[in-house]
Amino acid sequence: MKTRSFSTFKYNFRAPGSPVEGPIRFAAGQTALGKVLIGRSQRGICSIFLGEDVQALREQLGEAFPAIELHADRPSLQHEVNQVVAFIDKDMPEGVINLDIGGTAFEQKVWRALCGIPAGQTRSYSELARNLGTPGAVRAVAGACAANMLAIAIPCHRVVRSDGSISGYRWGIERKRALLAEESAGESAV
Repeated sequence: MKTRSFSTFKYNFRAPGSPVEGPIRFAAGQTALGKVLIGRSQRGICSIFLGEDVQALREQLGEAFPAIELHADRPSLQHEVNQVVAFIDKDMPEGVINLDIGGTAFEQKVWRALCGIPAGQTRSYSELARNLGTPGAVRAVAGACAANMLAIAIPCHRVVRSDGSISGYRWGIERKRALLAEESAGESAV
């Protein structure tokens, strides 16, 4: 069974708090997990949203970037849509996917830590907070996970409650459960 390779991505973190360079072009595709909508800034893919309805995903994009001009642009984003779909569906995407990552300094710190969690493993919110040297920041860690706009590329689905139970996920608990089961099965097959 194939596992996802996070070396597929080039993580370009913007200076904390700095805005995305617009306009944002966007396009949708279909994955095994449902619809995917990617948004691309001048620097790279700045959003990967999962859901069932493209219009709802488009509305989420507008809410995430309210001051930025948005343009539907399937033709010029086709290659990047194919790359993201291939990554999500566990195929081997062609080439590296450039990501444009914003957020606060703390969010970026959390997201970098999330990228270090191997496939098939999880961490609790409190464990992640302790590992970051901020044991009292459990809610802030959960908030950073919720603020992640790059589904699966920044694997916030690998964070669970202290008792191991699955809690909130921006793109639905059932998707989170499916991702964790798939990754766990992939690791045990290796």
